[in-house]
Amino acid sequence: MRKGTVHLKTGGMLLAMAVIFLLAAGAVNVDSPVDRPIETGADLIIIDAMRSMGPLERPPVAFFHSRHTEALAKISRDCSACHMADEKGRLSPKYQRLADTDRQTVTDTYHVNCIACHRELAGPDRKSGPQTCGGCHQENPAVASTWKDLAFDKSLHYRHVKANDEKCESCHHTYDKQAKRLVYAKGEEGACAYCHKETAVENTPARKEASHFQCIGCHRDNQAKNKKAGPIGCLDCHDADYQMGIEVVKEIPRLKRNQPDAVLVKTGEAPRPDGGWPAAMNPVPFDHRAHETYNDSCKVCHHASLQSCASCHTSAGKKEGDHVKLAQAMHSVTAQASCIGCHQEKQKAPECAGCHAFIGQPVNNRQDPSCKACHMAPLPVGVNPANADETEAFAMVQLAARDVETKIFAADKIPEKVTIGRLSDRFQPAILPHGKIVNALVDKTRNSRLAGYYHSEAGTLCQGCHHHSPPAEKPPACSSCHGETIEGADAFRPGLAGAYHQQCIGCHQNMGIEKPDARDCNACHVEKNKG
Repeated sequence: MRKGTVHLKTGGMLLAMAVIFLLAAGAVNVDSPVDRPIETGADLIIIDAMRSMGPLERPPVAFFHSRHTEALAKISRDCSACHMADEKGRLSPKYQRLADTDRQTVTDTYHVNCIACHRELAGPDRKSGPQTCGGCHQENPAVASTWKDLAFDKSLHYRHVKANDEKCESCHHTYDKQAKRLVYAKGEEGACAYCHKETAVENTPARKEASHFQCIGCHRDNQAKNKKAGPIGCLDCHDADYQMGIEVVKEIPRLKRNQPDAVLVKTGEAPRPDGGWPAAMNPVPFDHRAHETYNDSCKVCHHASLQSCASCHTSAGKKEGDHVKLAQAMHSVTAQASCIGCHQEKQKAPECAGCHAFIGQPVNNRQDPSCKACHMAPLPVGVNPANADETEAFAMVQLAARDVETKIFAADKIPEKVTIGRLSDRFQPAILPHGKIVNALVDKTRNSRLAGYYHSEAGTLCQGCHHHSPPAEKPPACSSCHGETIEGADAFRPGLAGAYHQQCIGCHQNMGIEKPDARDCNACHVEKNKG
């Protein structure tokens, strides 16, 4: 017994010594990232500049930018303490350099300057940053970014236009390859993203670097001139709370880019010798002016440039459009820049999703039943497809003839209540407030030109429930297609009870209707023995 006690004591001492040794060696991290509170911020930058030069030798550094700018401001230092200026006086987004050189030089730039600054600022009454490798290079830092992209919408754009006295050249430029410099091309202004991609391409910097270079540089110049200026800090642009406080201009004048009020979406093919329309489908009149008001940016449709769609997407497809044909570009259900893709995204809104979530989805990436809703009329003989004025005038006539008001059948043809009693062996028949539902759907689509146009035929709105049958004053009963049980030939068609529950409950869930609750059976069904 005594011998065993000695062994236990000896083993305990060895275990304690082992733990102490491991802690001293750093093999056991008691203060693990899981245990430490996570630091968050919209200004978090992961410094991994050397990643593009090969595998990293140490973990990247988590760097909170605003924490450093605040510390420098207390000793009267500004952005130039870390960022170098180019020949025009604009600060580079890179740390202590204008461009990346070799791996060792960039590494030394960080190590020498960061540690030197930390040592300089350290004092008995002032905290400073780490001065050792492990202080910056942590394997699993307990940090998380709350960075949010700043949408440069029409409101912000207008505020900048007004502040710069409508001098578009203040921001917009293009690269002159012959002169090898940036120039302003009047009438060819486009979105920054058209040239500045997510990553740098040849001599064109990435969008993030270009926007910081241009925007912050301009803001700092205005500050130096004691003019009203925009923000220069990370949090001021990329913090969600700050963005909520950005002034929004409600009445925004139309963007000036010589754009037409209406266009005729068509292929770029030349007309036939007889002057007729060369394509198989009728051209599509497009209300360009109205669509400008629906979106916050031209990039929603013009995703690569402000040229016409047909300049890149031809009927046969070409390299400039990634070989995506015009018909594919307009009818894709997965692309936001596509007409049908955008319209289908609108159908996800609660006021639309109750019906459209259960209506048959497009087949083979196409929206099927209403080709004539867009391809309205053939181009008259004599109208030159290549003449913008003639085609715009034709498009305007077609658009003016559109009916954009939701239509339903006459009130006396719409039953106020419908009794559902086919499955009433256990429950009393369910009373469906049919008229109330119809009126609610009409109200939800009343203020939408898109919904009004596609529901302009009486009965179309009814097909949210009465699907797979033509619009009619007296559509077939649900039991006409849905049997009381699922038959072998119709394995994918629910039985009658399943159809009712899927349609009714599904509609309420997609539209966010809280009452009746989907789990409250008695809200619709009353048991017979309780009647």
